[in-house]
Amino acid sequence: MTALDRTPATDRILRPWQDPALPVADRVEALLEEMTLEEKIGQLGSRWIGNDMQDEQVAQPEEDTGTHNVAPMQDVFAAAGTVPFEESVRHGLGHLTRVFGSTPVTAAEGAAEVVRLQHEVVKHSRLGIPALVHEECLTGFTTYGATVYPTAIAWGATFDPGLVERMASAIGRDMRAVGVHQGLSPVLDVVRDYRWGRVEETLGEDPYLVAMLGSAYVRGLEKAGVIATLKHFAGYSASRAARNHGPVPMGRRELMDTILPTFETAIAEGGARSVMNSYCDLDGVPSVADPWLLTEVLREEWGFTGTVVSDYWAVAFLATMHQVAADAEDAGVQALSAGIDVELPDTLGFGQHLADRVRRGELPEALIDRAARRLLTQKIELGLLDPDWTPEKSVAESETVDLDSAGNRELARELAERSVVLLDAGAALPLLGEGRPELRRVAVVGPCAEDPRTFMGCYSFPNHVLPRYPGLGLGVEAPGLLDALRAELPDVEIVHERGCDWRDADRSGFADALRAARESDLCVAVVGDLAGMFGQGTSGEGCDAEDLRLPGVQEDLLTELAATGTPVVVVVVSGRPYALGDVHDNAAALVQAFMPGQEGGAAIAGVLSGRVQPCGKLPVQIPRSHGGQPGTYLQPPLGADSHGISNLDPSPLFPFGYGASYTTFEIGELEISATEVPTDGEFTVSVRVRNTGPRAGEEVVQLYLHDVLAQVTRPVRQLTGFARVRLEPGESARATFTVHTDRTAFTGRDLRRVVEPGDLDVLVGTSASDLPCRGRVRLTGPLRHVGRGRRLVTPVEVIPEAATPVGVTPAPGAGATRQGGSDGGQS
Repeated sequence: MTALDRTPATDRILRPWQDPALPVADRVEALLEEMTLEEKIGQLGSRWIGNDMQDEQVAQPEEDTGTHNVAPMQDVFAAAGTVPFEESVRHGLGHLTRVFGSTPVTAAEGAAEVVRLQHEVVKHSRLGIPALVHEECLTGFTTYGATVYPTAIAWGATFDPGLVERMASAIGRDMRAVGVHQGLSPVLDVVRDYRWGRVEETLGEDPYLVAMLGSAYVRGLEKAGVIATLKHFAGYSASRAARNHGPVPMGRRELMDTILPTFETAIAEGGARSVMNSYCDLDGVPSVADPWLLTEVLREEWGFTGTVVSDYWAVAFLATMHQVAADAEDAGVQALSAGIDVELPDTLGFGQHLADRVRRGELPEALIDRAARRLLTQKIELGLLDPDWTPEKSVAESETVDLDSAGNRELARELAERSVVLLDAGAALPLLGEGRPELRRVAVVGPCAEDPRTFMGCYSFPNHVLPRYPGLGLGVEAPGLLDALRAELPDVEIVHERGCDWRDADRSGFADALRAARESDLCVAVVGDLAGMFGQGTSGEGCDAEDLRLPGVQEDLLTELAATGTPVVVVVVSGRPYALGDVHDNAAALVQAFMPGQEGGAAIAGVLSGRVQPCGKLPVQIPRSHGGQPGTYLQPPLGADSHGISNLDPSPLFPFGYGASYTTFEIGELEISATEVPTDGEFTVSVRVRNTGPRAGEEVVQLYLHDVLAQVTRPVRQLTGFARVRLEPGESARATFTVHTDRTAFTGRDLRRVVEPGDLDVLVGTSASDLPCRGRVRLTGPLRHVGRGRRLVTPVEVIPEAATPVGVTPAPGAGATRQGGSDGGQS
């Protein structure tokens, strides 16, 4: 039989594995029975056609000497691409790697390449099973001309799962329209050290916030018909000294309580169908070869049934970097045995040598079947083995798709506006409005003022691939903040001086920047990061920081600008939080924007002018000093307070969850449904939030818990629920959280997850440090062990009350209407 013998769609006789009327599991088993051992192994590999592009083949900027790899050691492993494609797919193929994301191609060109490659896969393999096509999608579909959304850390600043889900749905629709089946997002790593370069890819430093937003992203992508891939499983963000690929000296308890819940929630609540391993080793065991992590926890404890794909070349790294495998073939055996199903981005360890090992009795064929079964299940679920599937049909919508549509840009704008965090309005912001001083001339300085690439993450196509193609521009329309301010303030003369670069020590531009500031009514200084890969930026994969001082001489520039006497509004556009204690002391106002995407310029300008009401909240703390910080708010008592036994103050400049506004809110009237609750029960926590200021705005009500006495050290406070509430001036609403005791569970001394009797402090407010509402609940009854199926979400309901003038308390229940849902974060 050849691929040309496949049953046509008009033929009534179907092989069982082609019959859509049969259960998926039956179709998979029928196909496995028909496959040879070599064909099963073929499904476990992948091919990256675009990886044979070498740097010397494309134009380079004259000042650039970097390799511009988009994956670790990409150039080293490019040799895998020298095998002719038809030979590499002779026994079938699992995945096609980054057809759209490796070089600049239009949607039509990429779709044509997908069709060509799928025809080759079908033609040159006996059974003609198509490949899955996967792409990156961390800041949108990573391809030329596609909308660049804000980075994930900016999604975290929105505290808005519904908005993140809508964005993911839009990304998924665009990807599916051009034949992409799987997206390598979201990143669910919980931030543990701000110096790590990939902080920009994360959703923040709190497990619950990351879990809620990550699950929302997964739901959006999966609803669009694209498989979401959770990464990086697990511990990657806790590397020693924050070095990329560094070892992770983390104990099981911290891993289970801080790192793993985000993945568990995205599987249980989001429906994720794929997981990608971490590059790191956990206490000496590389994640890619850890059966406890990939099989016992993921499969047996959580019930995950999808695929585990390797991060790029992670299998081969067992030999070349971890040095726990003799060679790539040994690495493949270890990874497959541990629970990796598909090797990405090329086949090195999962090659046909596995068949020889099976026949020699060195590898159970059941492990091959296990992995192939999981991948084939997804191919059947996606319709790739239906009799009417064709490569052309899979990309039929590519002729009409607009990868940077008006709808996409509107979503990107909304995300950008809601992610900007006003740290301190001072006396300078907003720039416009009744009673504000007239501005005639504004100086805009700093390396992030003019270049819109500073708004984009390292996995955005303009920063990820286009540095190799400097003549192509950005591929999307994206004004910088300078142009956006000129549009926002048409009656104001705006002058611009760069002042300095992102990271070098050149101060030659200081004099012009200082002169511009002195001659202006106000100076807007825009500082921060330019994302890149493997040292090509100040933020991004492989761009780790020695400390938390603003890169290069940017902080020195701010110090000298402040000395001019002109008020300086500091805008930080960055992928990580920088220590801003000294900056804040000298600034007339301070704004934080976490790489807000292609619509970020207008969003920041709108916040500065006052047109946009700031409502972003910090998903990470803003440190006070360059070093000596514990890193995140989630600390046990010894990490949260110096207790007078250390000269280092661990308190942040601005706490987790903080974000100011141009209006004011008041939170009070705490009500807790019960003072005693059994260890298998639940209780409600309710507060009243009111807009006491002059403008409509949004506040994020945050619920924290603290275990007063436990068998192991517990965080001083930990986010347990949140609700975003929009209110007009004088309006109020009641936010009610339903807390099941499962939400208090932690990993005990015996490494089993328990709900323990005892007292809980209940804390509600607007940040981890502003918690005016405090109460206590006692859990009673026996210690209870919990596991799979435990409650992972704190439902929240927001019921508006009638608007009343400031200072007037409404009658109980007046004007109440029901709003809200139970996703843990939406009003």
